[in-house]
Amino acid sequence: MPFIARQEPFTCGHCSAVVTPLPHGTYRNHCPLCLWSKHVDDQGPGDRSSLCQELMEPVALDQDGKKGWMVLHRCTACGKEIRNKCAPDDDISAFTYR
Repeated sequence: MPFIARQEPFTCGHCSAVVTPLPHGTYRNHCPLCLWSKHVDDQGPGDRSSLCQELMEPVALDQDGKKGWMVLHRCTACGKEIRNKCAPDDDISAFTYR
């Protein structure tokens, strides 16, 4: 499934922060403050076709040599896991291992 570019502001379902799009053609899919996301995509990034619509908890951080910091999100309802690239303004110090 191809990547569908979406630059959309949103309110975080976990901490209620108002999250604005990133500049310069990069895309944000999680809150930069608490790192939580929402299960909105099904087949590929940006498709917005997931029926789940539940929150996705940040469960791990990983350093990728090419992409930099990556956060692993796990859906709190269905368990789907998705790796996402961290944005420059993400507060990765907010991450806590559970």
